[in-house]
Amino acid sequence: MSLATTYLGLPLGSPLVVGSGPLTDDLDTVRRLEDAGASAFVLRSLYEEQVKGEQMDAFFNSENHEDSSGEAMSYAPDPEIPFGPDEYLEHLRRVKQAVGVPVLASLDGSTPGGWTSFARLMEQAGADALELDLYHAASDPDRSAAEVESGMIELVRAVKRTVRIPVAVKLAPLFTAFAHFARQLDAAGADGLTLFTRFHHVDIDVVELEVVRTFPPSDGRDLSLRLRGVAALTGRVKASLAVTGGVQTGLDVVKATMTGAHVTQLVGALLRHGPAHLATLRAEIEAWMRENDWPSLDEMRGNMGFGRVADPAAFERANFMLSR
Repeated sequence: MSLATTYLGLPLGSPLVVGSGPLTDDLDTVRRLEDAGASAFVLRSLYEEQVKGEQMDAFFNSENHEDSSGEAMSYAPDPEIPFGPDEYLEHLRRVKQAVGVPVLASLDGSTPGGWTSFARLMEQAGADALELDLYHAASDPDRSAAEVESGMIELVRAVKRTVRIPVAVKLAPLFTAFAHFARQLDAAGADGLTLFTRFHHVDIDVVELEVVRTFPPSDGRDLSLRLRGVAALTGRVKASLAVTGGVQTGLDVVKATMTGAHVTQLVGALLRHGPAHLATLRAEIEAWMRENDWPSLDEMRGNMGFGRVADPAAFERANFMLSR
């Protein structure tokens, strides 16, 4: 029985990948996760705004002083303290030295120059692949959807021209014609598509007149949207497909594989249950495969995609109409 898969051209022992988040901030935690069965790691994102802030601090410091001399869980670090760019690259090097599985760097940039320059530095620091977090708030009324999407496609092309390692693109579920945009990214050279970015929950403090943001770990309610997104793309793009958000059990991994996912990225379930949950997931997957006579994940991958199910409309408007 084989749980092996290939993601971004990288051979992995299983589809159980630790996703971007606080779990990869601590080397001891990373080692424990690998020992428990993690097949790859995606580091927390480096934001271009962090880079700009550090560069501005350095500029003003040199200008002012140029004439002078002189986890919530027990194993999870504080998720509110991000690495700066130099610390990020050094941490990437240390994680690469600490584990024997692929390590993906993650970048959330806002300008072509910011994306390409730090993509190159991440490659030089040893990243096996990059995950680009493409996000647009869609709050600017002067920018059309076509402008936003064309800018993102050009960013992907620019990064692909800059680095030799594989490049995955992490997407939000907010595109008007999502499948069409995904195919454009695929044509632009994206080696993988990660579905989907999760957002902060936003509320209003009506007394203090403040915006309150929280980011609770994902749960099973997040999975449905990801399954539908992957099912819509499997067989229609060349890129590898990843599900991130909502994967809690071994059966969730089976469902994601059946819709076409090559890997599942886990964060919330590991924050709740600890690194040992990876071994639990693997045992659940293997038990289900034995019971249902599946010798490998490769053989079941995509058998519930839009192009292979008897009634693809069940994923779409037919389901909507039945709910009314």
